[in-house]
Amino acid sequence: MCPLRFQKVGVLTDLSIIIVSWNVASLLKACLESIYSSPLGPYTLEIIVVDSASTDNSVQMVSDQFPQVKLLPQNENLGFSRCNNIGLAAATGRYIFLLNPDTEIVGDALAKMLAYMDAHATVGILGPHTLNSDGTTQSTRRRFPTLALGFVESTWLQPFAPKSLLDNFYATDINDDAIADVDWVQGSALLARREVYTQIGGLDDGYVMYSEEMDWCKRAKTSGWRVVYFGNADIVHHGGKSSEQATARKHIYFQESKLRYTHKFHGWMAAQILRLFLLTSYLWQIGLESLKSVLGHKRSLRQERIQTYWQVIRSGLKVS
Repeated sequence: MCPLRFQKVGVLTDLSIIIVSWNVASLLKACLESIYSSPLGPYTLEIIVVDSASTDNSVQMVSDQFPQVKLLPQNENLGFSRCNNIGLAAATGRYIFLLNPDTEIVGDALAKMLAYMDAHATVGILGPHTLNSDGTTQSTRRRFPTLALGFVESTWLQPFAPKSLLDNFYATDINDDAIADVDWVQGSALLARREVYTQIGGLDDGYVMYSEEMDWCKRAKTSGWRVVYFGNADIVHHGGKSSEQATARKHIYFQESKLRYTHKFHGWMAAQILRLFLLTSYLWQIGLESLKSVLGHKRSLRQERIQTYWQVIRSGLKVS
């Protein structure tokens, strides 16, 4: 492990890395090791781990093996947005890096991102090139969704949506190794300038998880900051290991976050229409899965999905 590079509490650092963790001790350990192995050059570092009431050995592991980390264990699972805000309030860095625990830094990615931000004062938020576990590119650059996109993205209608609608949202015209202005970058690895946080505040904790980074980038861009996809620095994101532990809640959080964003930026009526569409879609999927189950096609899988979709419908998918 490289020599530790961190500052005393209260002293302004160059970079504060905030990691919100829930029951992923082994992945969190690999993440922290990758950070401390990443050459930082002249930059100083602090790491803040906000543990959202893990029941594995995450807290003890960090305390024992990474005593230099600022560990903030919570007594209950507060959700991704609220925990990040706890970390943001504790951070002292000129730059703040929101980083998932199931990620690993590749090479000198941190130093590259900081140098770019130092050289481009109008850039408020930056997202690196992200790799899947197998080394393929994970798409993390986006444009803001249109109202129409809300009815097709991650629903049964997506395969039938106009290609141009999806290509625009997923910014497929931007190369994986490009450096380009975008509307938003995914929150698995999101670097922000402290001035952005000071100006627009933290994440909207009305989003338990999902869409919170899109909302934050929207507010930053509205306030005049640029958001940049930075293809010159790599991280690995193993993907969704915390949310995989609660399948039904994952569906509910995703759809309710979509509804909250729609309500905030497209209006109450649009959100209510989208809510009714989504609930109807889950009913339709229950019918489809029930038919496949009766026909004997992967029956246990079909029953599991039916139970998940019923939980989503029973939640009502509230609009907040």
